[in-house]
Amino acid sequence: MKLSLPLVNGQEVTVQPSKIVALGLNYLDHIKESQSVNVQNFTGEIPTEPVLFPKTPNVLVGPGDPIVLPSLLKEYAFENCRTDYEGELAILIKNQIKNVSEDEAMEHVLGFSCFNDVSQRNFQRSDKSGWYRGKSLDTFGPIGPVIVSPSAIGDPQNLHIQTRLNGKVVQDANTGHMIFKIPQIISFISRNFTLEPGDIIITGTPSGVGPLHPGDVVEVEIEHIGVLKNPVIAE
Repeated sequence: MKLSLPLVNGQEVTVQPSKIVALGLNYLDHIKESQSVNVQNFTGEIPTEPVLFPKTPNVLVGPGDPIVLPSLLKEYAFENCRTDYEGELAILIKNQIKNVSEDEAMEHVLGFSCFNDVSQRNFQRSDKSGWYRGKSLDTFGPIGPVIVSPSAIGDPQNLHIQTRLNGKVVQDANTGHMIFKIPQIISFISRNFTLEPGDIIITGTPSGVGPLHPGDVVEVEIEHIGVLKNPVIAE
């Protein structure tokens, strides 16, 4: 999957990652709502190292594109079928890196964007393989509206992040509340996997996650980046 996004103060960038590496449990207040999220391996314990999981590139859609709740879900007849929004800061990697130090990490960032880590909770609870399927259904990764370079973002560890559902504020936090900071995240991931140009890292969500329904409109806004707005439809 690939899409184009404008780079602030620059040309359009084709977003076509080889992988999307996501962080779970990276905001303390989100950890505290583990009972309401109620998925396997989501507990109230504070992690001692970044908790990683994959999203596959087929999730990517741009600003204004619909988040599609798949018809497949009807076949399961879940008693409480729940697919959630999760507003997050995304990092796009500039070049191939492996085993970078925290001091070097920011040199390898192409830019930052808004991301919605849409998550199908019933699959996250029931799939024996874990979170893979529930995080990687088609359209479950809106990104945009632009990519902001490190030189233009200011302090990426001090950005207001807010999610709105149908105009109502449902998540409201600051990237400074992350448990693992951006250089730590990039360094840790690069020690485990070679990161390629265009790869995306999503840095975790604050508290306030909740369900999406057809007809909803969800917005993720991050300071100095803008508003990522997507409607929700049923397949």
